[in-house]
Amino acid sequence: MEKYKEIEKSIIKRYRNKIWSKFIKAVKEFELVEDGDKIAVCISGGKDSMLLAKCLEELKRHGKIDFSLEYIVMDPGYQEENLNKIKENLKLLNIEAHIFQSNIFEVADMTSRDRNDNPCYLCARMRRGHLYSEAKKLGCNKIALGHHMNDVIETVLMNMIFNGQYSSMMPKLHSDHFEGMELVRPLYYVKENCIKAWANYNDLTFIDCACSVTKKGIGKRAVIKKLSEDLLDIYEDSDINILNSTMNVNLDTLIAYKKDNKKFHFLDTYDK
Repeated sequence: MEKYKEIEKSIIKRYRNKIWSKFIKAVKEFELVEDGDKIAVCISGGKDSMLLAKCLEELKRHGKIDFSLEYIVMDPGYQEENLNKIKENLKLLNIEAHIFQSNIFEVADMTSRDRNDNPCYLCARMRRGHLYSEAKKLGCNKIALGHHMNDVIETVLMNMIFNGQYSSMMPKLHSDHFEGMELVRPLYYVKENCIKAWANYNDLTFIDCACSVTKKGIGKRAVIKKLSEDLLDIYEDSDINILNSTMNVNLDTLIAYKKDNKKFHFLDTYDK
């Protein structure tokens, strides 16, 4: 059996409960893939997006939904060795992807030095804009990103600790700037350690985000990742409960909340 077929088989066999079933749960629960969709699978070169590509490919091959896929890879300024590694893995996994260029790393780095702040937020926003634009050129109506459950949990904690607000990473979003385009996150319920286990089982190695800030481990995301890991040492279901908290919000116990950019305060209805 060819290597890529063994890798595909491992997703629906060995990791059926920890990856495939979680992927299917998110697709169904949040209605992420629908008949007639043309989805651009955004491959960064990391383990998450590569797994996402294979899961969506498997869904298209054996699922009951009539949709099509395009695989796109944005080169934001990778070093040659990283880009070559991505191409090597695409070939290994039997994925035909469209690679396009951008200068995001350069712009984000220059801007962060001018502002003396962390470039991660700017980089993420710029990446998304380029991905939407490229996907639209290919006739797609959705882009799929490889964010997993730990990304959701870390986003919740980051917003609470650094921004003073309770908000989450949504499983799907309509684009504010690209009409008719939508973003979906089919790995929403998949834990990162399960993705790592899948990669290790298949002897796969991938690049990280290839960013100098991330490699130094000095970004806010790195701090929160360590915090979430420490919480697991205190209580083994802390990750699940943080995720579940975003789906069990009791508005009667909140001082204030926002809906459609309008703020509501508990005193508005306290004596009514």
